Amino acid sequence: MLRFILRRTLFGLLTLWLITLAVFVLFYMATPGDPALMFAGEFATADQIAMVRARLGLDQPVHIQYLRYMWALLHFDFGMSFVNQEEVLTTILRRMPATISLALGSVGIWLLVAIPAGIFSARRSGQASDRLITMMALAGMSFPTFVVGTLLFYVFFFLLTNAGFPVFPSGGFVPITRDPGEWLRHMLLPWATLAVVGTGTYTRIARGSMLETLNQDYVRTARAKGLGERRVMYKHALPPAMTPVMTLVGLDLGGLLGGTIITERIWGLNGVGSLAVQAVETGDLPVIMGTVLIAALFVVLANLLVDVLQALRDPRVRLG
Repeated sequence: MLRFILRRTLFGLLTLWLITLAVFVLFYMATPGDPALMFAGEFATADQIAMVRARLGLDQPVHIQYLRYMWALLHFDFGMSFVNQEEVLTTILRRMPATISLALGSVGIWLLVAIPAGIFSARRSGQASDRLITMMALAGMSFPTFVVGTLLFYVFFFLLTNAGFPVFPSGGFVPITRDPGEWLRHMLLPWATLAVVGTGTYTRIARGSMLETLNQDYVRTARAKGLGERRVMYKHALPPAMTPVMTLVGLDLGGLLGGTIITERIWGLNGVGSLAVQAVETGDLPVIMGTVLIAALFVVLANLLVDVLQALRDPRVRLG
């Protein structure tokens, strides 16, 4: 098991290194414009630009710039923002609570709904309840996130507020450490925005995986031995059927923690996704690079965690 974890960790570190190399090439070498001029401002003098270029190390050979860049990353130094002259990591960490709250809450909701719905649908394959769940799942998958968010905003904020029932706020984020009740009140509709689409997707995956598992020989053997249907379902069929679900959760959770741009924009959540959009709009190069690397880090960590959990649950994963 230790060898498996070490191998997966080294693979994750290699992936992160390749991403840092790609980010450096794209943003330091392929980006139009002078980073020193962007940092100093358009009204800076030639001497000021030269001083900034020397400070950023842009007057040195490319390989030296990359080594300086990697050395700074190893010390958690993502540079300074061109716009607000603040450390990029400080800016990202300030935005992170909103993104983490949105990602974990929405994933938790759609798993709590989708997995039981998928299992229920698979057990009643071909029946009216199965067709109804399948239809609802397809409908949820078909709605774009911005459409779901707009509808929720109109119904649960605009209409309710005009009717004299201001149950939900129009947006914004309240940290859970400040007021847990207000945090929950502000997060329910953003969670629902992501959960509608996620629930539909995961219901279909859970149903398909469960149907495939129920047709395996070992499940038929367990039934032939006279085991109860509940025991066959939850002890023999469910664990292997959840393998693709867990794998997909790792990918989706890592991506969500890297920033959910549309949902954060709709509900006014100052998270990492909205920070990335603002950085692109203002040409804030260090912040763009920082958000890309943070998103990549979360994806790698989430997949590493899923691999380890899969290996603990099923020793065949380690052998594979």
